[in-house]
Amino acid sequence: MTILIKNILLDDKQVDIYIRQNRFEKIGTNLNEQADVLIDGQDKAILPSFINSHTHAAMTLLRGYADDLELHTWLTKYIWPFEQNLTQEDVYLGTKLACLEMIKSGTTFFSDMYWYMPGTLQAVEDMGLRAALSSVFIDFNDPKKAKKFRKRTREFFAEHTDTERIIFTLGPHAIYTVSKESLIWLKEFAQEKNLLIHIHIAETKKEVDDCLNEHGLTPVRYLEKIGFLGPNIISCHNIWVDEEEMDILAKHEVKIVHNPVSNMKLCSGIFPYAKLKERDLCIGLGTDGCASNNNLDMLEEMKVATLLAKISSNDPTNFTAKEAFDCATINGAKIFGLDIGEIAPGKLADCILVDLNHPQLVPNHNLISNMVYAASGECVHTTICNGQILMHDRQVPGEKELIAEVKDRISKKLRK
Repeated sequence: MTILIKNILLDDKQVDIYIRQNRFEKIGTNLNEQADVLIDGQDKAILPSFINSHTHAAMTLLRGYADDLELHTWLTKYIWPFEQNLTQEDVYLGTKLACLEMIKSGTTFFSDMYWYMPGTLQAVEDMGLRAALSSVFIDFNDPKKAKKFRKRTREFFAEHTDTERIIFTLGPHAIYTVSKESLIWLKEFAQEKNLLIHIHIAETKKEVDDCLNEHGLTPVRYLEKIGFLGPNIISCHNIWVDEEEMDILAKHEVKIVHNPVSNMKLCSGIFPYAKLKERDLCIGLGTDGCASNNNLDMLEEMKVATLLAKISSNDPTNFTAKEAFDCATINGAKIFGLDIGEIAPGKLADCILVDLNHPQLVPNHNLISNMVYAASGECVHTTICNGQILMHDRQVPGEKELIAEVKDRISKKLRK
């Protein structure tokens, strides 16, 4: 497929952009290449699409189900019991709904951690997005469960390899749900297979206190002691970390994902952005799942991230709009080793076109500031992933039917 976008604003210049197959091929003025699709870019701007570096996509099915609770109560008494009744078809529909929401708000890549891989995988394939999908591992320090999950992990990676749009990662949930022996096994398995590991670390004070009581160490020190940390670790949350732990994370080149809305809603704590940035850690941005956010809008996530950093540090220069935008785009690309996150010849064609006539983007003194501080998902006019148009003029094929199907499915499930 070829796409020619005419008269689009890119970095304050009016240009034409030619996409061939799945990459940007040419950027210039007065391009006359023949194309399968011609898009009029007048009064629009092109930007990299967003990278949601940590979420639980199918939790769209739990949106609003158990709000205003402390994390561990929320998780053990409400979320996990509800999830036990989910089927592969439920997860498939929930993930499709998540993909729809992300497409509508300009996200084309997400890193997912969830229980039911086949349903998630099929949904991503069908909706046309990119994703890093975790083979989730939780053994609750039970040797029998550990054996079962190790077997399942081996089998999964024997049967699956990365595709054009999907990469597979390991997903140990956290230190309080995965045994030391299994964490070491997962680290070794990841080294053998050259895999990324996606994990929650130091999300709550309770996690830290429990780790101190059990191991005599805080979570980051504990993980370093058992040899778990390394450049392939994607560490989500990282709220309850001290200066020495930040140095440890930097020493091992751990990748960091900030989830401000979820952290604030569950009162998990405040992410130490400025101190982690000082150590040159690569910081991405994620929404977490819809049970704790309650949406997947990376535009909202960027705004909340900057405002939280500013008010908590009493410094309005902390976490600028440009830094937040980078966290949601190019930094995410670096975390997952993806050739996306910027608009340039040769890069994979993942992008959004935003409507410069939308009231939230008028006037356009600074587009990045507008996107972070003013815009909502409604400003996204067109979403393109891997050179394919997933949404144009805010229309996604099949969205009404999908929404109706999800509503019907949840209504029936709650009546059981």
